[in-house]
Amino acid sequence: MRLEFKLKYKDPNTMARIGEIAYNGKTYETPMFMPVGTNATVKTLSPEELKMIGSGIVLANTYHLWLRPGEDIVAAAGGLHKFMNYDGPILTDSGGFQVFSLAKPNDITEEGVKFKNHLNGDALLLTPEKSIEIQQKLGSDIMMSFDECVKWPSTYDYMASSVERTLRWARRGKDVKKDNDQLLFGIVQGGEYPDLRKHCAEELVKMDFDGYSIGGTSVGENKPTMYKMVEYSTPYLPEDKLRYLMGVGDPIDLIENSMRGVDIFDCVSPTRLARHGHAYTKYGKINIKNNKYKTDFTPVDECDCYTCKNYTKAYIRHLIVANETFGARLLSIHNIYFLHKLMKQIRENIKSGTMKEFRDQFVRDYYGNKE
Repeated sequence: MRLEFKLKYKDPNTMARIGEIAYNGKTYETPMFMPVGTNATVKTLSPEELKMIGSGIVLANTYHLWLRPGEDIVAAAGGLHKFMNYDGPILTDSGGFQVFSLAKPNDITEEGVKFKNHLNGDALLLTPEKSIEIQQKLGSDIMMSFDECVKWPSTYDYMASSVERTLRWARRGKDVKKDNDQLLFGIVQGGEYPDLRKHCAEELVKMDFDGYSIGGTSVGENKPTMYKMVEYSTPYLPEDKLRYLMGVGDPIDLIENSMRGVDIFDCVSPTRLARHGHAYTKYGKINIKNNKYKTDFTPVDECDCYTCKNYTKAYIRHLIVANETFGARLLSIHNIYFLHKLMKQIRENIKSGTMKEFRDQFVRDYYGNKE
């Protein structure tokens, strides 16, 4: 089955959009947040719980699944959907972000990237062709091109050279993609340089990808710089194709970048924060391990998620302090639900033309009551 996207509405006051994804007999509205299932699982949660929370697309990690259990085993199981028992859409990254964090500058060549397997130290080479081959065997619905992810800040000269390499790699990956139902996205790089972002986007559009990602964000830059990177990219992307901002999940960033024309987002933060006892609330992020929650028998937030309807801060604090996995599960349910609810509010305010007012009120609430 092939995932299909339709643009339904454009906000006349911002660049925000409402879209609809059709997949497997169901429809999902964008803008959308995608939980990250690195090893073909969103940590501590079942696929049934993800659907209960309201998840649509789930992301899986090409690099980690390549190393274990291996793409051939996933293919033998019938692909990721059957392997992990998830019947919604699945997106896989290219593996590039993890590879570049392990590689040295001299390990990046025109062929690909040499690096050491972080599990056993074996020497490995990931190329644009190999990344597509792995993702095709994994059987995701949306695949990412293999690109060079450059840490911030970077010099203009290096970034200009890197963009050209990313474009050549994008073409190589597209050339080996099989003619099947999987979509392939190109990734816009260019750092904080507007001309490089524009050039990269325009060249990728000439290659006619199924959708487009904005890469090179959440790599050390501050928020204003991130927003500029997005602003320098989205105006040059087709209106009728999905736009994906990679690795971004902070609540205010979801709002700001939806206003800049992004459709889908992903980040490990909701489950990672949960495992360390942190929870999103309307009035800011809290650390449930703080002593003041020891006898706080109220819900985590003004929320109708499973966690908040059934459990208190005091109980969840007890679980987290006692290293009980159930505590991380409960906070993961809440945090992912919080972001899904936020995306629903974003969609509603796009439709009503009140995104700027919504953003301003969110900032007052979320940042005005710091612990």
